Amino acid sequence: FQQFADTGSRKEHVKITSEPKPGFLERLSETSGGMLMGLVSFLLAFYLLFTNEGRALRTAKSLDEGLSLVVPLYSIHSISQENEGRLVHLSGALSTSKPLFDPSYGLSIQAVKLKRNVEMYQWVEYEDSKEYEEDGEIKKETKYSYNTEWKSEAVNSRNFDREIGHKNPSAMAVESFTAVSPNVQVGSFVLSKGLVDKIDDFKQLSLSHLEDPHADVTRGGDYFYHSDNPRRPEVGDLRVSFFYAGLSGDDPHLGSADKVTVIARQRGDQLVPYHTKSGDVLQILYPGHLSVEEVFQKEHQSNTMKTWALRAAGWLSMFVGISLMTRIFYTLVDWFPVVRDLVNIGLKAFALCVASSLSLLTIAVGWLFYRPLWALLLALLSVVPIVVAKSRVPPKKQQ
Repeated sequence: FQQFADTGSRKEHVKITSEPKPGFLERLSETSGGMLMGLVSFLLAFYLLFTNEGRALRTAKSLDEGLSLVVPLYSIHSISQENEGRLVHLSGALSTSKPLFDPSYGLSIQAVKLKRNVEMYQWVEYEDSKEYEEDGEIKKETKYSYNTEWKSEAVNSRNFDREIGHKNPSAMAVESFTAVSPNVQVGSFVLSKGLVDKIDDFKQLSLSHLEDPHADVTRGGDYFYHSDNPRRPEVGDLRVSFFYAGLSGDDPHLGSADKVTVIARQRGDQLVPYHTKSGDVLQILYPGHLSVEEVFQKEHQSNTMKTWALRAAGWLSMFVGISLMTRIFYTLVDWFPVVRDLVNIGLKAFALCVASSLSLLTIAVGWLFYRPLWALLLALLSVVPIVVAKSRVPPKKQQ
């Protein structure tokens, strides 16, 4: 059964499919597959939580080591042999040996990176599905809608539910790319590839001062259009925009060169990674002028945020794993509506308590060899969810 509606550039239709309601053995087989996936997710959570604590503590120790050893450079235009092999801190404007070009569009800029972003006007398919039970069958109603949009990647229309009337070109006639300056300096010091990779604060380049590069290309705002009518584009038309990062010279339209703060090891006239005793690598770059203390404070904040994000991911992986492994109890009673709902609530509460306790225990083990007192405190906290859950059970059930 299908319904079709055409609303300008947006089209949609509905498809309904049905299949017999799966039997008990089939549902049990599906649950068994879910239990295997749950076991993998459960074990992965232990690995993620344990290694994350070691990584966080190792990073913190490396940052403390770096802060105690770093040497501020008061001149970036002279290279002192006394600092050879040492961790140094310096700030200054970026500079590159030559500008970056895009000859196809007659564009050049003195910057560390120049990115050409190409978008094509294409059909895009969206799905919205819902399932329901009717006449002993499981029915799935899927609403497919199609809209024309600018996309940076070629959308394969062969995967559409209905390709007729929504066909896209198989590839773009113009490709996106990013050009990187081969030589980036701050004063007399050359930045390593790792430091250059950290210069990624891209800004869109204004094209208002440029002319149309070709007869078949039209400039509109900050885009070059490969289109007969940019205001009413057709499927297959292209538009091109440009972005830059790390302005490395004074530009009449963009302003003065960007300044950065760098902490890295001095090796001759190069700034390269510094290997700490804890096993980490320090090569830090931030935009603007920052003191040594400000840089390491930002790094500690970044380490803390990453640590908590991975802890949350580990807990979620454990919760999902336990939920999938205990799903079989729900399947055994899913033909009794009231019992099914109660079991579902109980299983979710069980997964929540056990995941919280095991996550705290795993974190405590990770800290055991580094901070024993904190590990003991976390171990005590891990018992709290189970104690709370047990205290809510009536005395008769406990017996």
